[in-house]
Amino acid sequence: MTGTAIITGAASERGIGRALAERLAPAGWHLGLLDVDPAVEDVAAELAARHGIAARGAAADVADPEAVHAAVSGFERDLAPIGALVNIAGISSPVPLLETDLATWERVLRINATGTFVMCKRIVPGLVERGYGRVVNLGSTAAQNGGGTYSKSTYAASKGAIEGFSRGLALEVAPNGVTVNVVAPATIDTDIMGGRITEDRKPAFLAQLPVGRLGTTREVAALVEFLVGADAGYITGATYNINGGIRIG
Repeated sequence: MTGTAIITGAASERGIGRALAERLAPAGWHLGLLDVDPAVEDVAAELAARHGIAARGAAADVADPEAVHAAVSGFERDLAPIGALVNIAGISSPVPLLETDLATWERVLRINATGTFVMCKRIVPGLVERGYGRVVNLGSTAAQNGGGTYSKSTYAASKGAIEGFSRGLALEVAPNGVTVNVVAPATIDTDIMGGRITEDRKPAFLAQLPVGRLGTTREVAALVEFLVGADAGYITGATYNINGGIRIG
């Protein structure tokens, strides 16, 4: 079963959400794409034309329940039944705790953790009702290591919340044929790391990576594609690290 995959954070040309959409479209998935950037509508239209699928894009703040409800209602009206939800939309923060204000903390937690909750709250009931579904939430090695080269404690906390939430939700919906898993990348070559990782910035990132290179959005998308597929039905409540060896175990 494929049906429609809902992907958040799908507008950025160099992002994981866009890479996943590019991977699922030729595999026959229909797509409902969300992003705060209205360009997501053009992304959906281009993928639909190129791959002969149905795809719709909607500009929405994933932490705004009303905006999410309106966007998802449009997807439900225009697309095949939803079979998968992938929560990728998020922001980082390089600010250490001693320099972080409450507004920064709340913004990062709101988009990353609350956004994941809002999306799941809107879509998972339909998956449960239909007796089938896949949910993949984007975590981070930062949640396990307490941060990273760029991200610090606030980001780590937001991703830790996602991981705990995902495990709890996995237990709740497992009897209904719905799986919930986390993909936890480390240093992936996207713009969330404070913009493009230029040649002068690269050594600081590579120094931590045993594989000696940055990860790619395509590699993360390939893992997510497996987890939303039919063959992953016996996997739930798991965290899949994709981190170039920065954390083993």
